[in-house]
Order: sequence, then structure tokens, then C-alpha cells
Amino acid sequence: MNTFGPPKMVLARGEGLRVTDVDGNTYVDFLGGIAVNTLGHAHPALLRAVSEQLATLGHVSNFFATTPQVELAERLLALTAPGVDGRVFFANSGAEANEAALKITRRTGRTHIVAMEDAFHGRTMGSLALTSKAAYREPFEPLPGHVTWVPYGDADALAAAVDDQTAAVVIEPLQGEAGVNVASTAFLQAAREITTQHGALLWLDEIQSGMGRTGHWLASHPAGITPDLVTLAKGLAGGIPIGACIGLGRAGSLLEPGNHGTTFGGNPVASAAALAVIDTILGEGLLENATAMGERLRSGLAADDRVSEVRGSGVLVGLTLTGPGAPAAPAVVAAAQDAGWIINATGPDRIRFAPPLVVSAAEVDAFVQAWPTLLDKAVHL
Repeated sequence: MNTFGPPKMVLARGEGLRVTDVDGNTYVDFLGGIAVNTLGHAHPALLRAVSEQLATLGHVSNFFATTPQVELAERLLALTAPGVDGRVFFANSGAEANEAALKITRRTGRTHIVAMEDAFHGRTMGSLALTSKAAYREPFEPLPGHVTWVPYGDADALAAAVDDQTAAVVIEPLQGEAGVNVASTAFLQAAREITTQHGALLWLDEIQSGMGRTGHWLASHPAGITPDLVTLAKGLAGGIPIGACIGLGRAGSLLEPGNHGTTFGGNPVASAAALAVIDTILGEGLLENATAMGERLRSGLAADDRVSEVRGSGVLVGLTLTGPGAPAAPAVVAAAQDAGWIINATGPDRIRFAPPLVVSAAEVDAFVQAWPTLLDKAVHL
């Protein structure tokens, strides 16, 4: 169906950061499947984990458990909030993880949700109801209500919107689809205080920002807060479809048998892939690499006068092109593809980068060196 428009190209294979199309052209992938390919393409650890698991057990129904599923739940709880009791629901995607979280909020007996302006939480009917962009929502209304949007990062507006009838506040610590907007530590801490005061759940959507992408397991970790709900997906299994809704404290017990379900969620192959991703991030020092390479990339991009702002954390980076003679962002993406680089425009003047966590200094430096030429070429497209 024509839901994505014409594809930019047809890709055939990949290794590391490099992908090759069916015509034999090679590109360096600085988008990483939109923050999905944590370990790049065809990483040996991921190949080994998937192959070995599939050779033993590929799928069982959720009448049963499997060792990878149980181990992954334990690992995620330990990474998300060490020492805090919780439970995990496994789904197949970020939108499904958010659907589970939304249903959990309804089990509080309240229906009011406070979300952020410029938020994106998915395309299913429930997650779409929390997504702020009217063009996405309006063709499918009426959607599940009752939702209030407040300016991202505005603690005073958040405090004014939350009351004792609010079920939850949902926040992306980094808004990826909006062009990589970063929530301050103070805002996240205020959100925790406000929700606690009113008995509401604090739900952090870390679908794009989690699993080491920012140099931390969660983008919210530097704020030092414990949320009630965390949703993960994208980079969790390095390209194998999986999502996770993590409930901490009382939020982990609000769903009861029969309240929710899934056929494929938490299947042993996806769970084994996610475990391999976690082990590789730890074993190869990829949190540290994400931090160092992100700083290197942001610094290099900001050096051009046509870039007015660079945002982000780790290897989730966004920038705005409004400096003198700045080209349009889609033209820059096209110029980059012509030159063998894959990047992404999130708006007319915004560009997003989400290279795999395995990106090297040489690859970052090569892109930074090419960057001014790409901007020059984009002006003429």
C-alpha cells in the first residue's frame, strides 16, 4: 500500500555501517534504520544469537515461557531501574509497547493523559491519540481521549495541566521525530515530582532514545529519577522486531490475566537477539563509544555557519539549518545520498542522524569532512 511513498532505493545487503543497493552502489548508513541498527548491519554476535536460537526453538505461544524471554526481562529491569521491583510486557514494536502502557494507565481508574507538543508515540489508534501532530491524528478521529498537550520542557505548563484526575504524563526524554529535542534534567525531575504529587504515573517513551543510544542505557538516567512506565523498542534487538513495556512498582501489577496479550511478543529469537545486543554493548564499550562519537559528530557539524543549532546526546543528533545560505533539509538528504551517505530530514530545516553505536572515529571524520560539500551541492538541487 502507498503508505510510505516511493522508496529511495532498494537495498540488498549490509556490513557494519555500509549498505549496498541492488545496483551495487554502497552507502554509509548514518541513520541506522531510524535508531534501530544498534550494532550496524550483519554484526557477528547478532547473527550467532539468532541462528543458534532458531536452531533450538523459534516460537512458542505465551501459554509458555522461554529462557531467553525470562532472562531478557530480568536484564531490562536491572538496566532500567536497579533494585526496583517491576514486570515486563514484550510486544513487537514501539507502538505496541505504547499501547500496553496506555492500557496500564487506564487501569488506574483515570483517563486523562498529559502529553508533550511535538510528541510522536506511534501510528496505532492508541499511540496516535498521544501524538501531537494534527495531520497524523485528524484523519482517524475520534481517537481515545482525553489528552492534553503541553509545551515540551515547560515545567510550569505541566504543573498546570496535571491534577488528581490525571492517569499519566508521557514524555520522550529525546523527541526523535521532532528533530531531536532534548528534555532537561530539571524538566524530567519536575515531571517526577508533579506526577507523584497527584498520584499519576510517569511514563517515559524511550523507544528511540533508549538502549545506549545516548551513551546511557536510558536517556533519562542522568536525571536520576525512577519512572513508573518505560517503553522500549527500536534499538533493543538491533533490527529484530521487539518492543517492551516496563512497569515499575505498582505500575507493574496493574494489568491482570486477560487484560492484554500478544502472539509473537517476547518470542525466543527476538529475545535472544536483544540479549546479544546488551552483551555486545557491554563487551565492546559501546556506551562510551556513543558518547565520544556523538560529541565528535556534533562538534564537526556545528562548525559550518549554515548550521544554527546542533542538539542531541550520544549518537542521536539533530540540527537546524537556518544560517546564511542554508539549503533545505530534504535537499541536503538528497545530496548526501548522491554522495553515498544516508541521513534523514525531520522537517524543512531539520536533519537527524542516528548512526549505529559501533560507528568509528574514521567514519565520523569522513562525514564531517564531506559535510560542507553536501551543503554546497544541496543549494543547487
